[in-house]
Amino acid sequence: MTLYALLTVFITVFLAELGDKTQIASLLFATDEDLNPWLVFAAASLALTASTGIAVLLGANAARFVDQIPVQLLAGIAFILIGCWTVFSYFRG
Repeated sequence: MTLYALLTVFITVFLAELGDKTQIASLLFATDEDLNPWLVFAAASLALTASTGIAVLLGANAARFVDQIPVQLLAGIAFILIGCWTVFSYFRG
């Protein structure tokens, strides 16, 4: 069961991260000839690890106070709002 959970989380997060702003930023930094690609990799990895750690801590603590269904509902609404904001920003210039 633990391996299944590990794979589920890995695949979900891996697919969610593909092509997002973080990946694009990492790609752009890696094109800079003045930056070592391994430095870019290390810095991006540390940043992702830190932000994921914060998310996990917040999620674990939020689970104590909120039922799972409202958390999923709030996350879904947040993704929709972020998507709307991104589309609006694109057309606004």
